[in-house]
Amino acid sequence: MKKITTGKTDITIMALLAIWSVSAITSLPGLAISPIMGKLETVFPHATDLEIQMLTSLPSLMVIPFLFLSGKLSSGKNKTKILSLGLIIFLLSGISYFFINSMSGLIIASCILGIGAGIVIPLSTGLVAEYFAGRYRTQQLGISSAINNLTLVVATYLTGWLADINWHVPFAVYLLPIVSIILCSFLPKTSTDSTYDDKTAGSTPVNTNGRTSKLTGLMVLYFFVTYCVLAIPLNLPFVMEQYKMDSDISGAVIAIFFLAITLPGFFINKLLDKMGRAVNWINLLLIAIGLVAIYASHHIVLFVIGSVLVGFGYGIIQPLIYDKTSAVSTSSNVVMSLALVMSMNYLAVLISPFIIKLFGSIFTTTSPNLIFVVNGIMVTASAAIAFAKRKGFVLGK
Repeated sequence: MKKITTGKTDITIMALLAIWSVSAITSLPGLAISPIMGKLETVFPHATDLEIQMLTSLPSLMVIPFLFLSGKLSSGKNKTKILSLGLIIFLLSGISYFFINSMSGLIIASCILGIGAGIVIPLSTGLVAEYFAGRYRTQQLGISSAINNLTLVVATYLTGWLADINWHVPFAVYLLPIVSIILCSFLPKTSTDSTYDDKTAGSTPVNTNGRTSKLTGLMVLYFFVTYCVLAIPLNLPFVMEQYKMDSDISGAVIAIFFLAITLPGFFINKLLDKMGRAVNWINLLLIAIGLVAIYASHHIVLFVIGSVLVGFGYGIIQPLIYDKTSAVSTSSNVVMSLALVMSMNYLAVLISPFIIKLFGSIFTTTSPNLIFVVNGIMVTASAAIAFAKRKGFVLGK
């Protein structure tokens, strides 16, 4: 069987497919609910708006503590066993959705889904860091991020289509862990005491002195950038509605945004080579330009261009943050380090609506367009800081 070069011990193509399949399912929690929110109001006429909204927010809320539990359990242990546990919990919750006919049952299933996802999510990148090193690791983290976002685009459209058949059917996307469970039997046993050797993988080893401060810096950067780009999926549909644009058009623009996040992952090493130490400030500037373009425009073309710029910039920064996290970690603590960093994504998702509401109160406006200029200004300032700190670890290459 063909072997895949990793910068460490080569792995089989089936093992690589297993890693990719895990990356695909990490974007799914809460996904199936969005296209069927309207149907659920009809199916459960006595359910409150809060109960229905809980079905989308609870998985993300449950993910956060179990990210840390997964990191703790994986320290000094075989990570593939922890992964299998998470996949089984995820799958069982997915199966249960087909037999539930009450709102309380859906809420419980959503909580269990979040538990399984929380265990799996840090391992989706942790296994890349475990099996790959140097430029091979960077490349695979880019591909992993791309697969994650591509799955989000495809599955969102798929669940919307399946919802026309029956409100239970969209939950079929939660059965994808079946593929991962089968493929994970091809993963070699993970080590528990090694450190990453980037030198042999063709990269300059990272100085791990001040690991805690570097990890904290990556967490702050990831939270900030994720919060700023969330303005597009959270607020752009309302902006477009103000200009009398159909929901189908806004959905297409959001899909383009996620596709723009996806594409850089497939070429991450080439992009990083071209940008060098300028990688963060250039991409922060792209995000800023995109956000301000959306604020300043009333036309669909500029909405698309702005979304593409924001998505492209974020699509480079995200896997780079994961790669830097892996670079300053040892094999025994890499999953915990990634859990800490990845929790910032879910924290940003949970509190972004409250931050957006806070800015609206400060500027005494309910306009959904406000957040684009506010976030654009903040990202512009962060790009200037990144330019000044471009030789540093967090804001440099």
